[in-house]
Amino acid sequence: MAPAAALAGAAGRRAQAMADRRQRIVRAARDLIRETGETDLSMRALAQRAGVSLATPYNLFGSKRAVMLAVLEDERDFAERFRELDAPDSIARIFAAHDLAFSYYAADPDFYRTLWRALLDSSGVDSTGLASPERVRQVRAIWRALLEAAVRDGLLAPVVPVETLQAILSQVSGGALLFWTMGGLPTERLSASVGLGYALALGGVATPAGAPLVRDHLERYRAVLGPAGASEADLP
Repeated sequence: MAPAAALAGAAGRRAQAMADRRQRIVRAARDLIRETGETDLSMRALAQRAGVSLATPYNLFGSKRAVMLAVLEDERDFAERFRELDAPDSIARIFAAHDLAFSYYAADPDFYRTLWRALLDSSGVDSTGLASPERVRQVRAIWRALLEAAVRDGLLAPVVPVETLQAILSQVSGGALLFWTMGGLPTERLSASVGLGYALALGGVATPAGAPLVRDHLERYRAVLGPAGASEADLP
């Protein structure tokens, strides 16, 4: 084997070994959180559970909070499942993506509430926010593409920049998730509450062709929430 090829092969094996160790640590953290209901995990416990040295979690992640972020991102394999979504139009695809994203919280609310509380409690520790920069870029790209497709299809009017509309939807979902994490919004109302907020926001920029499509989803979420919409218990 040529020296260059040998070096490339060795580098590839090291990268794969590093990725494997990282995945083992994330899996160990996820399992310990589910078993204990706690996120205050020691790096020593993580290392022992993952079968790696104590230095490895620090070398690969740098901090316990970074491990928690990795657990959140590992759990929510959104991008992969998003690619498999089948929707009749670009408006339906936006709401299908929302339904998919929030299905994780409905399926395992105790786990995600525990995880989000830990991330919120440590929000001042560093500047990574509640997702890694890579995750933020990935999610923004997905939602930007969804909104751009609806504009391109003539279903949403370009009366505001797509980035502004995307930010508004993000604020709707982020506010609801914060309220839910603190126990102010029942899990069974979380997805529909955010979906209704999305429909109200998108209805304001929908074209005549897109308005009926948005309205269909608005009515679907209203049906879930009931005729009264948000209850007094849901209000801040």
